[in-house]
Amino acid sequence: MQLRLYDTLTREKRVFTPLDPANVRMYVCGPTVYDFAHIGNARPVIVFDVLFRMLRHLYGEKHVTYVRNITDVDDKINDRAACDFPGLPLNEAIREVTEQTANQFHADVDALGCLRPTVEPRATDFVLPRADGKADMVTLIKQLIARGHAYEAGGEVLFNVQSMPDYGALSGRKLDEQLAGARVAVDAHKKNPADFVLWKLSSENEPGWESPWGRGRPGWHIECSAMSAAYLGNVFDIHGGGLDLIFPHHENEIAQSRCAHGTAAMANYWMHNGFLEVEGAKMSKSLGNFVTIRELLNDWPGEALRLNMLKTHYRSPIDWTLKSLEENKRAVDSWYDIIGDDTQATGGADEDVLSLLGDDLNTSGAITRLHAIAASRTRYSGQAQIDIKRTLKVSAILLGLLGKTKTEYVKTDPKAVAVNKDVVDALLADRTAARARKDFKESDRIRDELAAMGVVIKDSKEGTTWEIAR
Repeated sequence: MQLRLYDTLTREKRVFTPLDPANVRMYVCGPTVYDFAHIGNARPVIVFDVLFRMLRHLYGEKHVTYVRNITDVDDKINDRAACDFPGLPLNEAIREVTEQTANQFHADVDALGCLRPTVEPRATDFVLPRADGKADMVTLIKQLIARGHAYEAGGEVLFNVQSMPDYGALSGRKLDEQLAGARVAVDAHKKNPADFVLWKLSSENEPGWESPWGRGRPGWHIECSAMSAAYLGNVFDIHGGGLDLIFPHHENEIAQSRCAHGTAAMANYWMHNGFLEVEGAKMSKSLGNFVTIRELLNDWPGEALRLNMLKTHYRSPIDWTLKSLEENKRAVDSWYDIIGDDTQATGGADEDVLSLLGDDLNTSGAITRLHAIAASRTRYSGQAQIDIKRTLKVSAILLGLLGKTKTEYVKTDPKAVAVNKDVVDALLADRTAARARKDFKESDRIRDELAAMGVVIKDSKEGTTWEIAR
């Protein structure tokens, strides 16, 4: 099958052609670890997890490398460390914050059904030259200075945006329009207001590393240039992240990487997911609609949260609502009702699901198809019904859904068990038919399947009734 992806740089949907089919490489900007991740942070994690799964499906698990970094040097981390651990030396306090927060992040995204990336480098491990010779930030900055793309001024090392003729191609911004989104101060020592920091000096109360330009720390953008090159090479296949990272972060990554390495590209495909709102409004603590992944997981199973995210195409804005969560929770419940405790995930994924995901990750279309597969089950019996059940599970797993058995799902579901009445009634009808033909083995199997779903059967002279187990 063919995989087509929308490339932000060329502004078109293109057939994905890897540089090396035996070594497909993807980099996605990861979390800055200073606090609980909010639900907006979960969107790129889930989106690019689906892409990771698709790439593994197409090229084989051993032939895909997915790198997602952890930013563990940042002013927000410094502030949090000083606040939470005032009695510790700063470096120790920072380590406490970053370790705790990274562990929280991993637990949250694991619960959302996300695979761990192949490599998860930490920024602080790539500041100085390394014994293994992998790319590092100080060496990249030296290369940029040597090539005439960076300069020292005012105690900083800055990238000279005018040294790159096509700077701004990703965002579509002209150089004279850059200042509005540059997130940097307009200082007299800059050659151009849009020049951005590669290295800045650190005070005694800030983390720092000894460098040719004094004790300091890296700018945000150079971190990802170093870590991506360290594991994926100077040019790789896919670079992803949220829409908010296009400018300045990804624009500046491209500038640094291309100019340091002398390449025509940093990545061949640039992908960005859209923004997330909560109940029709931008998420904000001041509006009271700021919600973390952890808070949501206290009330909802991870599969429901993931399905709620994937119901909207990744490039479109998404409105996160309680109503949609409730609807998708019911959908997940019904699918788990169908697959029961069948631990086999044999057979291939549904071809229509594969085709839809191959069209720029059309998850909304793929989910519609999963509903159709689930509904078709009631028209069959015996092995055909089992095959449909397994097709549903295998296809859903490709989206990171239905990774458990029904019993496992119920045990991890923080809300009351819910079942699909139509599914239960259909199973009871099959059981009644089995009992009528004295096929007690099949009757017992159906009883056990219903029990795994949390359904208790009561047989009497008046007939068979059922209820949810208490």
